[in-house]
Parts: sequence; C-alpha cells; structure tokens
Amino acid sequence: MEPVRASRLLSELLLLQNRGRMTARELAAELEVSVRTVYRDLDALAAAGVPVYADRGRTGAYQLLGGYRTRLTGLSEPEARALALAGLPAAAAELGLGSVLAAAQLKLHAALPEELRRRAGELAERFHVDVPGWHRDLESAPALAAVADAVWHARRVRVRYRRWDGSVVDRDLDPLGLVLKAGVWYLAAACGGGPEAVRTYRVSRIDTLTDTAEPVQRPGDFDLAAYWRAWSEDFERRLHPDRARVWLSPLGRDLVPFHLGPVGARALRETGSEPDGSGWSTAELPVEAGAPALGQLLAFGPELVVLGPAELRRRVSEAIARMGERYE
Repeated sequence: MEPVRASRLLSELLLLQNRGRMTARELAAELEVSVRTVYRDLDALAAAGVPVYADRGRTGAYQLLGGYRTRLTGLSEPEARALALAGLPAAAAELGLGSVLAAAQLKLHAALPEELRRRAGELAERFHVDVPGWHRDLESAPALAAVADAVWHARRVRVRYRRWDGSVVDRDLDPLGLVLKAGVWYLAAACGGGPEAVRTYRVSRIDTLTDTAEPVQRPGDFDLAAYWRAWSEDFERRLHPDRARVWLSPLGRDLVPFHLGPVGARALRETGSEPDGSGWSTAELPVEAGAPALGQLLAFGPELVVLGPAELRRRVSEAIARMGERYE
C-alpha cells in the first residue's frame, strides 16, 4: 500500500475513533480528498477487518462498532516535530507541516485516556493562539519550507538575499534555527567561521535558495533562544539610538507601549519620575535617529512635551507650528 494512502486510512480510522460518528462528506472535508476517495478507503478498512458500520440514507454516517479502538498511535518523526507547533497551526502550515500536524494531533488524541481526551477538547474550544499583530498578517515567505527543511536536516544552502537597502548579495549559509516574530520569519545562520559569524536573515527577503547537500556542523553550544534574545536586545538598541527627555501626562504614559513598544515601556519604568501635583511626570524615552523620531513623538499629540535635547525640541515645536498653520 502506498505510504500516503496508508497514512490517510489511519487518519480516517482515528477520526472515527475520536469523534464517534462522521459522514463521508465530513471525512472528505477533514482530509481534503473527494467523497468517492472516502468511500473507497472505508471499504478497504472494512475488508481489512476494521468494524466500520454505515448508516444508509440521506442522514447516514460512518462509525466504529462495539467500542473498537486502535492502538496504532505511534508518531512518525515529522509528526513529532510538528507537535511542537501544535498551538500555532498557521505557522505549521507556513512550514509545510499543516497536514502532518493534523495527523499527529489525531494520534496523540487517540492515545489519551477518555477523561484527558475530553479535557483536551475543552481546552481547544476555550483557548486559541493568534500570532500576528492586528496590523499585519503572516508575512509571505516563499522560501520558508525549503529553509525549514535545511534547518531540520542541517544542510548548507546558497541563497540570493535582498538587504534592507535593496541591494542583492549571494551567501552560503549554515542554517541554525528559525524564529517567528510578530508574523515574520527570521533565520539564524552562520556565514563563515566562528560564533561571531551567526547572523539573522529575514526569510521573506530570500529570493532564491539552492540546497548544496553539504552537511552543517552545528555548534554544540548554540542556544537559539539565547541567541535571539541577545540579537533582539541589540537590534532594539540600534533601532532606537537616541534619547528624548520628555514630560508626560497620565494618558501619555499609557500611550508609551503603543507608540514605542516594549523598549519604550521598559525605559519608562526605569527612568520615569513620580507624577507631580498635576499628574505629569518626566522620563527619558528611546527614539529612532533623524526624521522618524519626529513622527514617534508627534504621535503622542498634546499628551507629551519634549524637554530635550534642544535640537529635537526645536524640530518638534516647528512641526507643531506648521500643523497649526495648516489647520488655520
């Protein structure tokens, strides 16, 4: 029997075991096959001795007789890997593991005792993880599945990569790990020798990818979570190299996380003064260099006053004056 069909038959058997009673149309929709394929599969299960019972008629459905349960619940290697993304179905689909994840979850569900199986179902009904932010979706990354395959199998890849300024470079990369951050996939990879050669690449900017079939010698002390934490902190420092001394209203303080993100919220906690009699307080907030800083600070409207540096205060004051002239 073909491996694909064998996997599908097992999935159909586990679906009937877990859900009790399903129509051929429901099974077909679950497995993304035709109803005719389901009919053939269920006939094959019955011929193999599985007690599949069919209710005939317009409301007919299939079920297993006599409390029949299979113990064929062993996970394949891809299914075991996919379970790590069980709470992130969209991410699993992006990595090409959507159907594999579904099969793994079915097997895991079938292996649970009745009470745990019921509670697992209740958990799925009450909690859902939605990774992307409100203003962005999962970023399209056509090379993601190939990158993930190279990460899984520790193989070197040759990529053509578009940098942030639009220039294009060719690189031989040793993939070490993938990170999903706010709907965007990033690849941690070594380019050259030594731990200092590990860099972060935005997967959506990989235009072409070739698997060189060369093995990657993964550093024994490489910790993906620790690397990402250190890289993120450094990126935040580079993204917000300047500081603005500001005076904030109570509402202005509440707006800091929305306009300046976690790095701004942290700076507010560390540098914010106690509110004065009117409720206003001072703080030193990180801002981007040059023109972007102006937009960041103007976003607070009348809830923030720039105290320094003097040049930044002057630029903000001039921008507010020009805005006033427009509205007049």
